[in-house]
Amino acid sequence: MGVFKFSPEDFLFTCLGLVLLLLDIVLDIVAVWDFYREEDYATLCILLLLLVGSSVLVQAFSWLWYSYEDEDQRQTTVDKCLSPFMLKFLHVLQLGMYLRHAGVVELSLCRSSSDIREAVAVYQSHDLSMLRLIETFSESAPQLVLMLTIMLQSGELGPVTVLKACGSASAIAFSVTMYHRSLRSFLPDKEKQRMMSSAVYFLWNLLLISSRLAALALFASVLPCFVFAHFFCSWIVLFFFAWWSETDFMDSPCGEWLYRATVGLIWYFDWFNVADGRTRCYHPNLAKEELKGDATVGQGPTMLTTFSGDEPDSSISSAANEVPEEIHLQCISLNEDLDTDVANRSGPGAPAPDLKRCNKRMRKLAENFYS
Repeated sequence: MGVFKFSPEDFLFTCLGLVLLLLDIVLDIVAVWDFYREEDYATLCILLLLLVGSSVLVQAFSWLWYSYEDEDQRQTTVDKCLSPFMLKFLHVLQLGMYLRHAGVVELSLCRSSSDIREAVAVYQSHDLSMLRLIETFSESAPQLVLMLTIMLQSGELGPVTVLKACGSASAIAFSVTMYHRSLRSFLPDKEKQRMMSSAVYFLWNLLLISSRLAALALFASVLPCFVFAHFFCSWIVLFFFAWWSETDFMDSPCGEWLYRATVGLIWYFDWFNVADGRTRCYHPNLAKEELKGDATVGQGPTMLTTFSGDEPDSSISSAANEVPEEIHLQCISLNEDLDTDVANRSGPGAPAPDLKRCNKRMRKLAENFYS
């Protein structure tokens, strides 16, 4: 089986993601102050609602994922030195994302790096990519619609509004690109994505998603009151389809309902595959081609998942050729005589020394995406 490798490019993207996160916070503070100074309290309230709501949602997912793990499964010094109460308290203070970034940086800079620590770094980076994706479509995407609406209604290009719009658009494209890189890491023949490919995919998502958000901004600039009704009605329908898809992403029922509600929010702005099968037909803006091959999903992360073919990585790819050989997803590698699900934290003992950890949540999404 393949072993997850945390490449220098992955470390670079992780650090870049942290920089963009801090830069986004600075722009948020500047935007809040600018709207307050101009006494535009309606826009200020909407912006604060997006900021607070998105942060609480991301921290909720981060805390739930920590709660699914046993303390002996944590491999970083940052995680080990914190009690469950301190972890919860840091998430209440909205510091969960920074805690996860610190863990990845610690594992990346560790000189005595082993396969176990490298696999844990990949595991943590996969969680970060998913959290950034959730933050993107709960904060950056609505913010971009808000900024474009302000520019269309006022007819002016304010420096703060333009900077915030550009920052939100870049954050959206970057988060989707990182999410795609995480999915590709489960395919051995596509594990390493070159920087040029990531740049092209970044530009593609920037143009593709921005067009959808620009259309919403045009709608909001003409009928600002109806856009909220449009969002709520659309979200109800999309939430129903997420429930109908019978998603199995979280390890608790409450967490699963929260995930389905979040999927409905993401689907309002972009396509996001959440279940094995024909989820693409639920979204009106999706290509109708069927995915090649049928997925055989194992009963746990220790099982191999095989596919008879692969789909193009993006819509800009030309018609894909048939892939004759089966593509195997990378999974957790234990001893050959063991078939223990590492994602099941119910075992009392610590993981075996030769464990190669795999993110069960991202593995499920990779199965869905490539099935």
